[in-house]
Amino acid sequence: MTFKEGQEFKIRVKPKDDCNSFAINFGHDAENIALHFNPRFDSNTIVFNSLSGGCWGSEECEGNFPFVRGEECKFHINFNSSQFYIRLPDGSMLNFPNRLGDVKYKYFDVSGDARIIGVKVK
Repeated sequence: MTFKEGQEFKIRVKPKDDCNSFAINFGHDAENIALHFNPRFDSNTIVFNSLSGGCWGSEECEGNFPFVRGEECKFHINFNSSQFYIRLPDGSMLNFPNRLGDVKYKYFDVSGDARIIGVKVK
């Protein structure tokens, strides 16, 4: 699945009732991830990072945490060559630098204690 600059990626996920965390990754492959989006229920924090050549960058944390264990949620992601823009389930917006700087990514991965309900790119 290709995700390009100017497109909107909509995703619906349902964290498990005992969810500790889940992660959504966009990039070129498992060793080059432009956006690592990681809601962590144990700390009520969203952690952002990137992975380049297998090496993690510095984490950025966000305290706004509109996720609830066991409840389906949806959020939207857009990006350009400099930033990712994430609209959270409560409507608030977050930004994270596009550290890889590309305008097209083909790698998409969801891991952790959540199930994908739906994905739409438009």
